[in-house]
Amino acid sequence: MNRRHFNALGLLVAATGSIGSALAQAATHTASIASNATPVILVVGDSLSAEYGLRRGSGWVALLAQRLSSQKMNARVVNAGVSADTSSGGRSRLPALLRQHQPAVVVIELGANDALRGLPLSVTRDNLRSMVRLSREAGARVLLVGMEMPPNYGERYAQEFREVFTQVAREEKTALVPFLLKGVADLEDPTKLFQSDRMHPNESAQPTLLANVWPALTPLLPKR
Repeated sequence: MNRRHFNALGLLVAATGSIGSALAQAATHTASIASNATPVILVVGDSLSAEYGLRRGSGWVALLAQRLSSQKMNARVVNAGVSADTSSGGRSRLPALLRQHQPAVVVIELGANDALRGLPLSVTRDNLRSMVRLSREAGARVLLVGMEMPPNYGERYAQEFREVFTQVAREEKTALVPFLLKGVADLEDPTKLFQSDRMHPNESAQPTLLANVWPALTPLLPKR
């Protein structure tokens, strides 16, 4: 190999080294950006999270974002609530949401519409369990938000429905809000805190919903 070939080879090695160095620097920069990104709290819910019948920005999820901001807590809230959604719908939507948002925390607020539609409790249980596991596999901590059924559904069914959430939380060792509507639906005259349909809490009830979620959520939030 003559001197010209050696010079060409040297240029090629130098160029390759420069490209490799540039790629390494770019990868390090990308990793740095990812590590410094604001952690996401992903709320996957139904109309109780999606501000059904409420002014935009007045629901408990929006109030959560406002509280985090006011307390200068490093987290961003993504509201993926869809009115009328069931646990099956949430389960089917979750993988794409996890890929898109890469959340640090996933709040699962689903199941009420399953009961209203008469779906088997075993289906609700399996869907919630699957959502918890999918979220954990994606590296997120999970908060499961429980619901209860009105007395007219029968005491036995109400108890079995309540136990769906406690069972999943216990078996999966995940955080639990036992009843999102505590202090709203169980009042002596709950109609004051519900919209005219008597199913959806009104704007005045939203701070109470947040108060029910907050104590279980804060231990899951990423530390500064």
